Amino acid sequence: MTEIDRHTIEQAAAGDLSAFERIYHFTSGFVYGLALRMVRNPQDASEITQDVFMKVYYKLKDFRFQSSLKTWIYRIAVNTALNARRRLGLRRTRETSMDDNILDLQTAPMTQLPCAEVERKQRLEFLLSRLTPEHKTILLLRETEGLSYQEIADVLKINLNTVRTRLKRARQQLVLLAESGVIRNEM
Repeated sequence: MTEIDRHTIEQAAAGDLSAFERIYHFTSGFVYGLALRMVRNPQDASEITQDVFMKVYYKLKDFRFQSSLKTWIYRIAVNTALNARRRLGLRRTRETSMDDNILDLQTAPMTQLPCAEVERKQRLEFLLSRLTPEHKTILLLRETEGLSYQEIADVLKINLNTVRTRLKRARQQLVLLAESGVIRNEM
């Protein structure tokens, strides 16, 4: 299945639980993946995923088919994850590198990755954690989730040129951080 059809969406909006379950199974993987990359904690990502689908369930009747369902759910997921990041940031400080290593173990088995690849992945995750939520979100949507510029604009409810500008700035910031030696000093 490449996309959820209009009939299934309408059935789910009318309260058909099996139709909603099909939507959940089709979209829950990318919602969890996005949440995990944004908050870097599997338990928090699970909670965010649950929150997203509670919102989807109650707001589905308001879906107007002006974008794809997947784009609409992305928008809810991004906003929910950003709000969770802000909330979680108030109650805890920077995650320790041990937590980051545990997450890496959960997302990619070390036996399948060469040592250099594991180190590269850890460096990239560390650099991403140093970006603003705005820059991290837009990079994840483009580079990890593979959304087009227009899909990102729809998800974030921003102008297409703003997407281009933010992506450029986020990439520049990532390069500056990589070149600054922040990894050697803090990892």
